[in-house]
Amino acid sequence: MMRSLFSGVSGLKSHQTRMDVIGNNIANVNTVGFKSSRVTFADTLYQTQTGAAAPTNTVGGTNPKQIGLGVGVASIDLLFTDASTQATGKNTDLALSGNGLFVVSTDKGGKDKYYTRAGAFSFDANYNYVVPGSGHHVVGWNADENGSIDTKSTPTGIQIKDAMRSMGAKATTKITYKGNMNSSVPTITEITNQTGHAVASPAVVDGTTNEYLTLKLSDGTTQTITAKGNYPYRKGYSMPITTIANVYDSLGNLHKVPFLFTKAPDGTFPLGQDKWEVALAPGKPSDAYGSCTIKEEDGSETSVTMSIETLQFDQNGKFKTGSGTPTLTLKNGAGSSAGNTMTATVELSNLTQYSGSDTIKADYDGNAAGTLKEVNVDQSGILTGTYTNGEKRALAQVAVAQFDNAQGLTKKGANLYTESNNSGTANIKTVSALGLTLTPSALEMSNVDVANEFADMV
Repeated sequence: MMRSLFSGVSGLKSHQTRMDVIGNNIANVNTVGFKSSRVTFADTLYQTQTGAAAPTNTVGGTNPKQIGLGVGVASIDLLFTDASTQATGKNTDLALSGNGLFVVSTDKGGKDKYYTRAGAFSFDANYNYVVPGSGHHVVGWNADENGSIDTKSTPTGIQIKDAMRSMGAKATTKITYKGNMNSSVPTITEITNQTGHAVASPAVVDGTTNEYLTLKLSDGTTQTITAKGNYPYRKGYSMPITTIANVYDSLGNLHKVPFLFTKAPDGTFPLGQDKWEVALAPGKPSDAYGSCTIKEEDGSETSVTMSIETLQFDQNGKFKTGSGTPTLTLKNGAGSSAGNTMTATVELSNLTQYSGSDTIKADYDGNAAGTLKEVNVDQSGILTGTYTNGEKRALAQVAVAQFDNAQGLTKKGANLYTESNNSGTANIKTVSALGLTLTPSALEMSNVDVANEFADMV
């Protein structure tokens, strides 16, 4: 009689444990990054009254007679499946999918590590990237002042340091032109002035003899030029492609330097190999072709010079020969005192010339001074700062951890896990290195299925 009562009690206790787990799951249905648990039962020890007997030549075999002594909890399993992501619109929130967890630490050095799937992060008053509810530091790799991130170094707490919250002015040292120049651009076949009479090539609009010029092109169209200046329009040449290169001086002042790209006659080059001329556009009527005077906002003038360059392209549209890296010189462009000069290398060898659209674009390495305006996180976990000068710079990269047996982690409360004897050690790498998926401006929801939990409760 007592044995039957205690067997029943074991069933009540075991089912009470299951109800406790179900209740905890339901309570955490809206907990960010929560992973539900389940209870599995196993029968306990058996009392054998009669053992099994083997059959003989006269009597058949008999089965054992055993009385069970109740039920026990075999395991409480952590269900480490992905949950749905919910967009939050907050640019510091992160949602992680796959077998991985974020790494957080109670200290800035990242030594006392915990692990979590709850990516509700934000910045504190000192620009530490933290879990706002507990102050735990989000662990990753901080960038240096040039925006370089060394993910092979020891990860620490992410912090945007004072030096990264502002960006000093940097003088432009290199201008790189990329893109395509249309090899089929029409060329000038005839030049006439306001009287309708032909004008010898080259011709400029001087405001007296040539008040304006009418150019007839090889495709049958015409162009009328009315702006006075020293740019020479020549038969056999194309109309110039005008581009602007931004050049910053050491004080962060911006100088917009105009470049002209003009297709020139092939001359003695082999068939299919074209020639282009690159020069500065005159800034005012008195500027000679190939020089430029820029009127600054404060009323001062900056003179810019660069030698006129000739580029030759092969029959495949690739740069072949020519001065692909001329030097641009700005006078009075690096300060307010007269005579100050700065130079920048112009890289032209990356240009191509295929038939089609003109897609010339100038990249540059200089910038004006600016302050940090906002921080965004991409799918690689890289925090990128956008500054008031329009520049962007990498600030840090979030680290993630992977375990051989994530279900073996020990829950510590507050959405945190720690390593256990059966979880394996943490493999801390980048998101891409571990093959995980990171969704910025979103959070992972709880993976609790309320319908299943209530059904299990019944």
